[in-house]
Amino acid sequence: MRRLAIVLLVLTTSSPLTAADTAADTAADTAADTQAGDRTINAYFRAETTRLADRCLADIRTLDDWKARRGEYREQLFEMLGLSPRPPRTPLKPVVTGRVEHPDFVVENLQFQSRPGLYVTGNLYLPKKRSGPLPTILYVCGHGRVKQNGVSYGNKVHYQHHGAWFARNGYACLTIDTLQLGEIEGIHHGTYRYGKWWWNARGYSPAGVEAWNCIRALDYLQSRPEVDGDRIGVTGRSGGGAYSWWVAALDDRIQVAVPVAGITDLENHVVDGCVEGHCDCMFQVNTFGWDFAQVAALLAPRPLLISNSDKDGIFPLDGVIRIHTQVRRIYELHGQGKQLGLQITEGPHRDTQELRVHAFHWFNRFLKKQDPLIETTAVKFFTPQQLRVFGETLPEDQLNTTISETFTARAEAPAVPGSSDDWSRQQAGWRDALMRKSFRGWPARPSGLDLEQGPTATSGEVAVSTYWFTSQKGIRLPLVLLHRKGLDSRSLDLVVLNAVDDGGWNSLLSSLAGGGIALKDLEGIGTPEPDKAAFAETEKMFKTFKWGMAYVAPRGIGPTAWGQAQRRQTQVRRRFMLLGQTLDGMRTFDMVRGAAALRLVDGLGEVPLWMQGEKTMAGITVYASLFVPNVSRIDLHQLPASHRDGPIYLNVLRFLDMPQAVAMAAERAQVRIYETRSGGWRFPQQVAAALKWDKKRLVVRVLPGASQEPQR
Repeated sequence: MRRLAIVLLVLTTSSPLTAADTAADTAADTAADTQAGDRTINAYFRAETTRLADRCLADIRTLDDWKARRGEYREQLFEMLGLSPRPPRTPLKPVVTGRVEHPDFVVENLQFQSRPGLYVTGNLYLPKKRSGPLPTILYVCGHGRVKQNGVSYGNKVHYQHHGAWFARNGYACLTIDTLQLGEIEGIHHGTYRYGKWWWNARGYSPAGVEAWNCIRALDYLQSRPEVDGDRIGVTGRSGGGAYSWWVAALDDRIQVAVPVAGITDLENHVVDGCVEGHCDCMFQVNTFGWDFAQVAALLAPRPLLISNSDKDGIFPLDGVIRIHTQVRRIYELHGQGKQLGLQITEGPHRDTQELRVHAFHWFNRFLKKQDPLIETTAVKFFTPQQLRVFGETLPEDQLNTTISETFTARAEAPAVPGSSDDWSRQQAGWRDALMRKSFRGWPARPSGLDLEQGPTATSGEVAVSTYWFTSQKGIRLPLVLLHRKGLDSRSLDLVVLNAVDDGGWNSLLSSLAGGGIALKDLEGIGTPEPDKAAFAETEKMFKTFKWGMAYVAPRGIGPTAWGQAQRRQTQVRRRFMLLGQTLDGMRTFDMVRGAAALRLVDGLGEVPLWMQGEKTMAGITVYASLFVPNVSRIDLHQLPASHRDGPIYLNVLRFLDMPQAVAMAAERAQVRIYETRSGGWRFPQQVAAALKWDKKRLVVRVLPGASQEPQR
């Protein structure tokens, strides 16, 4: 049979129904299942958010605590932004391409390269009347697209009024474009819109690009004689507010910061759904499970004004106030409470004059040591064409549009181990990296499995038992066991644990339904169609072999499925990343727990255990097997050759890829890979040869069509 999915059974008593009744019941059941799955995952997200929020800065009780941990926190943030190790500070190669005059100030249109081929376009506003180096503002732009007739002029054009105001009031101001909305248009929406989940596996976020561009912008500013390098502030709103946090947290050259509408806490993002209003540039890859107050605290004790409006739908007021409350404690430990401000104005998520005036006051107070009456307003003076940096042709060597491919380093192919000791050390390093950087979100102290038996049934030669177990607090998952009718579990020659996706789970239910076995409480989205041919194959297999076939539907599959709309699926996966997890990573944990639950079934603790999966679930099976003791064999069907195609684990491609994981699994169990095309498994084959493993340890079989039945 194509899938070792022999169906789940739930015994039901039914009376004759009309077609209309059946359709109505099916729709109601589907809606109920979806709602149940949504309730489960929403409760999980709330619990995990609370756990991280409670942990945030909880170990900081004294100023000495803060001083001891601040460097570690900053290094973690560098890493989560893809900036550890630091990129080399290569030559900026700045070029001023044009100048625009105003009676009070001049604007230089300029570009520099924060890394070779990574271009940053901007406008430098300089007052015409000046004596000596000037206090300076780095203005980082939010998402304000200015594009006409297919030409992007950069969001610096949208926010030009800020630079103009600063220059008219005695400041130098560099306004820089962002990656996505610059004159060279990159991408911020990798996971939000384009399904680039491999960004998580590479440890990449465009937030890191924006942070690095800001750091290099400071380098450029300090090279200018007009700039006082000891009096630099940063501000911006929305996305620019977020980038203000990044650069101020990472770089002490920022003396004063006014992030506007650029931060709120995990509760707002994950529980209240604000993540759905933000693209990837707003978030670090949250490897270390931070709440956002931990980012904000890194600015202490430098002057910081947290600025927001009271009706901002994507940076809600309650979360902003919670951030301020936590950060205020760190400022008070420094004895610098006066250097932290909170200003809330009335209004929505908009660049209002009220927000700007407070920011201007703050910079005057702390950069100029003045607090004059603000008599001028921030207005726009120039056309987009006047502020354009590049001409008709963009640089041919630009990497802006493909920077996600190179910004974070991918692990180099490892050398084949020369000895068993070399191999042991290599594996230990990978396992350590996995637990610290990919699976850190797994529960440190898992709850009890609480295995509970559900309905049982027989049909023909097939006996079915159903169970529920606790994978993680609040996550109850189904386990289904099939074997030949009349056989005791202790009499089985082996039991195969199958990790199934939606298709595999539905195939199992359809197969069982083909034998007259219905498991309504184990259904997911939709009602399975009976598949008599599949059930007949299952019967045939059990007549021939004394095998048990077990199935686990990890979270989000089958009865725990949440809404199936693409937007819902996308935003659920993005929430996992904000919690320092991935959906695939937690499904891997589910399979480890499923194996433990299976061994609690009477008689199965001593039966040889095989594991099996297909496509992404094959990859999940590989990794689960690394944490399940005494696995005899692993059957992998259409296993992705790289994590770029799944499964997605945080940061995994920074230290290993699927071939290395297969080699690790093959040391613990026999591995069979079935695929319709050859290639991709040279490394584990080389390891097997170098360490003189038995030839049965790793076998790759190229088939005309992938089969999911274990091969002898």
